[in-house]
Amino acid sequence: MNRRYFRWVFLVLFISAVGVTVWYFTRPKPVEVVVKPADYGVVERAVANTRAGTVKACRRAKLSPSIGGQIAKLPIHEGDRVKSGDLLLEIWNKDLVAQVKLAQSQAEAAKARAKAALLKAEVARREANRLVKLRKTGAASEEKTDKSVTDAKALMADYEAATASALMNEARVGVAKANLDRTRLIAPFDGVIAEINGELSEYVTPSPIGIPTPPVVDLIDNTCFYVTAPIDEVDVPSIVPGMTARVTLDAFGDRRFSGRVRRIAPYVLDREKQARTVDVEVQFDIPKDIRQMLAGYSADVEIILDVRKNTLRIPTQAVLEGNHVFVYLPDKKKIKDRTFKSGISNWDYTEVISGLKPNELVVMNVDRAGMKDDAAAVVSKEAP
Repeated sequence: MNRRYFRWVFLVLFISAVGVTVWYFTRPKPVEVVVKPADYGVVERAVANTRAGTVKACRRAKLSPSIGGQIAKLPIHEGDRVKSGDLLLEIWNKDLVAQVKLAQSQAEAAKARAKAALLKAEVARREANRLVKLRKTGAASEEKTDKSVTDAKALMADYEAATASALMNEARVGVAKANLDRTRLIAPFDGVIAEINGELSEYVTPSPIGIPTPPVVDLIDNTCFYVTAPIDEVDVPSIVPGMTARVTLDAFGDRRFSGRVRRIAPYVLDREKQARTVDVEVQFDIPKDIRQMLAGYSADVEIILDVRKNTLRIPTQAVLEGNHVFVYLPDKKKIKDRTFKSGISNWDYTEVISGLKPNELVVMNVDRAGMKDDAAAVVSKEAP
């Protein structure tokens, strides 16, 4: 009897041990979760560009002479800083210089002839006035007086003709100088020479109509830069000039530059196989930041539409579709599926209106296998 009893006891214990062993090795393992507590802070609502933006100079001129010819003077080099009015390039123009000198000489001669005509006309006018007085007293004949008056009028007409000729010659000087100016390329503003397409004695020609050619000189004003970025058309109605913006550039890594919206393009870009966008321009707020810029840098902008300060927030990474989050319960070592009401949000944070309390731990790695309501969990680390 005792032997049979012990045998049954041993069998029961063995089965129990096997069951416990099977349960232990087949039980679901706790999900390792990364958590972060809901806290109070700043949440911003923002829009960003759909494609990379570009840093542009406020003034950039791609210059070429208005006539073709052989480069005779090229006093600049790439990288040189120039002032407004400096000579950048001059085409061979000795013939036009000679034409200017000839026109100036002709203008001076015409002025001299006009001056001589004026002197003759004044002498004739005085003589005519004297004879008119004598005629009243009978001391001069009517015929002689009429001839003198007519001669005076004729000489005055000669003077007027000479004056008109002098003015015409002055105009010719202006035309000759204008033709000469067409051979010279002058800096329209202070800047730096970005590129030169030409050398001394080479020939340059203006671009034919409808056929763009490289400019001879590319001049950039490096004291003023802004960013232009394409924003999706659905986001543009919320943007107004003066809004705060943040600019990031690939060349500066994670550094952010503060800026402000300065202009919104008055039309929508409709490009094939691309979303319709509107170019928005952002200016830099801090002048010293401009000194680090180069035209052509790729840039991204984030325009701040709304800001909530000292509001309850959670990482946007933790939010699932339909405003669901997983909350870790330390006392039960489980995660619970929780629905909450959200406010504004951005890539970093989402505002919590209701449904969560401060310091509740929300799960960050929501895409981990085994993540479900009431699943056992263990905290692997707390997100910074």
